[in-house]
Amino acid sequence: MGPVTTDTPKGAPPAPAAKVSAARALLLDAARRNMRQYGMLIALALIVVLFQIWTDGVLLKPNNVTNLVLQNSYILVLGIGMMIVIIAGHIDLSVGSLAAFVSAACAVMMVQHDVPWVLALVLALVIGAAAGAWQGFWIAYVGIPSFIVTLAGMLLFRGGTQILLGSRSLGPFPEGFQKISTGYLPELGPKTNYHNLTILLGLALLAFALLQEIRDRRRQQQYELDVLPRGLFLAKCAALAAAVLAFTLTLASYRGVPVVLLLLAALLIGFGFVMRNAVVGRHVYALGGNQAAAKLSGVKDKRVTFLVFVNMGVLAALAGVVYAARLNAGVPQAGVNFELEAIAAAFIGGASMSGGVGTVLGAVIGGLVLGVLNNGMSLVGIGTDYQQVIKGCVLLAAVGFDVWNKRKVGS
Repeated sequence: MGPVTTDTPKGAPPAPAAKVSAARALLLDAARRNMRQYGMLIALALIVVLFQIWTDGVLLKPNNVTNLVLQNSYILVLGIGMMIVIIAGHIDLSVGSLAAFVSAACAVMMVQHDVPWVLALVLALVIGAAAGAWQGFWIAYVGIPSFIVTLAGMLLFRGGTQILLGSRSLGPFPEGFQKISTGYLPELGPKTNYHNLTILLGLALLAFALLQEIRDRRRQQQYELDVLPRGLFLAKCAALAAAVLAFTLTLASYRGVPVVLLLLAALLIGFGFVMRNAVVGRHVYALGGNQAAAKLSGVKDKRVTFLVFVNMGVLAALAGVVYAARLNAGVPQAGVNFELEAIAAAFIGGASMSGGVGTVLGAVIGGLVLGVLNNGMSLVGIGTDYQQVIKGCVLLAAVGFDVWNKRKVGS
């Protein structure tokens, strides 16, 4: 009698244990590959749950959620621009001072010279573009490191703010200008317990987000790229739907969607599309990932770098406008540490120190992490000194996770 073997016959289906092991391996591999993308989103959810319990439910009350959006709007605007700068392999230390300078210029135009607020808004964005072009020229075409150029810009624009305002504040501003940061969408339709227009916008956003997820998955499958297993994909869609609906109902039960939130949504969708799908967005990633290889591939590195800083200047000006509209005055102390908050938001949101990595959505998530931490710690009575310590630890942990993740992928 020949020896008895336990090998599975050729062509026979795998044993159940092998199927389970293979499925588990696929799930672990998918989780590992997506940890960088979704890790901070999970962390944001955990922070929200922690402070919701710690504050006895105050954190997610409708008025506080709206206040969170209004308080952090200008940091989120700066974070989007800073993420793109960091992806390109640079840094910008001047954005806080530029935002202050633009807000001071708006105050001088509207209060002292009676310039219409719409024209003042347009001129503010032009000032921001010119400032970004000035810095971009020295960085891209002269070759001075961005750290040095933007450090000089930080001093220049801070001094310009002091020259325009001195030690005084200028205000108030016209009502239309104030509504950029403090206005809400009007109420439409029959009177209910919720803001009807906000409900409609939330449902439209949910439909758009789900269709985008399905479209991206099909595109990845078409090009034979790795996708999430069906179960994880359905769980992701369910979590997305729950988050959008909860946020929509929360806003709709108070005063509806703030105008500045629509502005942030437009920036998120617009820049997200450009960075994912447009040629210039892919060139920014290529330039930050490997500048030498990008140049050999035909990327016009100087022009791309120049445009990145022009864009950052416009967004810094927009942040200054939003901040001034919220305060209803131009103040000399505006913009202090805004650049550090924006840089922290970008790194917490997944940017890499070496460039070439990051998403616009990640910058928004990083900004929200900082905003929830600030708001939650203030609600529970933690002093500003300890708040700085905790935010520093969070930033260090985020960058440490980035380094650890790179080493794991490399190994």
